[in-house]
Amino acid sequence: MYVRPAAAAAAAFLGFTLTLLGGTASYAASGPGSAADRAALGEPVVYAHRGASAYAPENTLAAIDLAMRLGFDWVENDVQRTSDGELVVIHDDTLARTTNVEQVFPGRSPWKVKDFTAAEITRLDAGSWFGEEYAGARVPTLRQYLNRVQRNQQKLLLEIKKPELYPGIEEQTLKVLGDAGWLDERHVTKRLVVQSFSADCVRVVHRLRPDLLTAFLGTPTVAELPLYAEFTDRINPWHTTISADWVAAVHGLLGAHGRAMEVDTWIVDDAATARKVQDMGVDGIITNAPDVVQEAVDGF
Repeated sequence: MYVRPAAAAAAAFLGFTLTLLGGTASYAASGPGSAADRAALGEPVVYAHRGASAYAPENTLAAIDLAMRLGFDWVENDVQRTSDGELVVIHDDTLARTTNVEQVFPGRSPWKVKDFTAAEITRLDAGSWFGEEYAGARVPTLRQYLNRVQRNQQKLLLEIKKPELYPGIEEQTLKVLGDAGWLDERHVTKRLVVQSFSADCVRVVHRLRPDLLTAFLGTPTVAELPLYAEFTDRINPWHTTISADWVAAVHGLLGAHGRAMEVDTWIVDDAATARKVQDMGVDGIITNAPDVVQEAVDGF
């Protein structure tokens, strides 16, 4: 078991701070750091990457609950598929890094998500590796995750992970979203973006649901950007790969819905880099430490 004492201490401090503030998101949602105010001021939207994953185990319900308590509307997650066809929220295509699968199923190396049933995955502890206070956290199904995001009144940047491993995962993801009530007009226009590192995957999602906002994860050349603008609305690059000129080139194109394309960059966890990409003109910053980035970009 791997425990991160620094992260656990930070989480404890955050919990104490939130208690003093009333323990809810209301202080941030109604203040100058709210998403509506940031948009009005032209400041980048801050996305909690895999939830508030600097302070809680990534892609768990605890991580998105903490993001909510910190006052963040948008959370990001990763979707993969089990051997019996259940969509689950986990980043790696193996269970080894973020669960105790090696202890529970020692003979099943390399412990790929696609080789385990949903029932087997529910037996795994997805929290103890991060800190003892999270012992017993589970890998959520996509439906469980959507229900919690909905309960928290949050918004979702959903990444379809490794689609080449899971034929048909685009259609299946859209079905789960629809069954959970996430494909009505309000969600599609205001609360949901689907992204992938696979251009083919993004293209399929756009074909199946042309009303849905999509994003491509990567940094196409300026010459390639018009091709992506045909089927996506956002280009979401790693922060080390971009410049102000590149961001301006993306903004100069109309995306799949006839609006200026946007740029949401990742993974930015420190104040200096947050201010740097803000100065480049990015529309959003995806971060494990949303509180650090928020303070850097607007001083709240």
